[in-house]
Amino acid sequence: MIRRDFLRFVVLAAAVAASVSCGDAVRDGSSSVYLVIDTLQGSRGGPQPGPLSGFINSDVITNVTSPSPCSSESPCPTVFDDPGSVQLRLAPKDINTTTGPTTNNEVTINRVHVEYVRADGRNTAGVDVPFPFDGAATGTVPTNGSATLGFELVRHAAKEEAPLVQLRTSATIITTIARVTFWGQDRVGNVVSATGQIQVNFGNFGDQ
Repeated sequence: MIRRDFLRFVVLAAAVAASVSCGDAVRDGSSSVYLVIDTLQGSRGGPQPGPLSGFINSDVITNVTSPSPCSSESPCPTVFDDPGSVQLRLAPKDINTTTGPTTNNEVTINRVHVEYVRADGRNTAGVDVPFPFDGAATGTVPTNGSATLGFELVRHAAKEEAPLVQLRTSATIITTIARVTFWGQDRVGNVVSATGQIQVNFGNFGDQ
């Protein structure tokens, strides 16, 4: 009897786990709208951030000449992060709908995932490319219209770690593609996401 009861418990537990997993799978991506990236841009960080562009030259070290005690004669080597900007909108999955979207379809972005890859296939994090990371960003994409959000495209910490820290004393340029995924939920809890790409070139570029 004890063995039979134990087997029944194991079967029941497996069934519960399977139902939970299936429920999550159904819920993920079950929103009636797509999240669409209209533009994905970045800007070189620094005392005077550069203009937004479809690619960025990420400076691994910047010599700052102000404020004091930094000066032209004695600049201060400084690390800046590089910001990004995205414009998002929603598109209905059912293009034949006549009712139109409602406020239940609004999507609130709550997380950003950034990972870097190289065209030559050398993609070992911490050796060939910076480590991937998750960041926070909050903004609501309306059913009609778009939303523009800022986010961190390159972290300060990445420029203090391999392989970027070695570029401070090297003429090497590392060209990567940053894959940026934006995650959010609609008003009824359905998970929505979209991924875009932007080129990021890392090196010790001339100071601004």
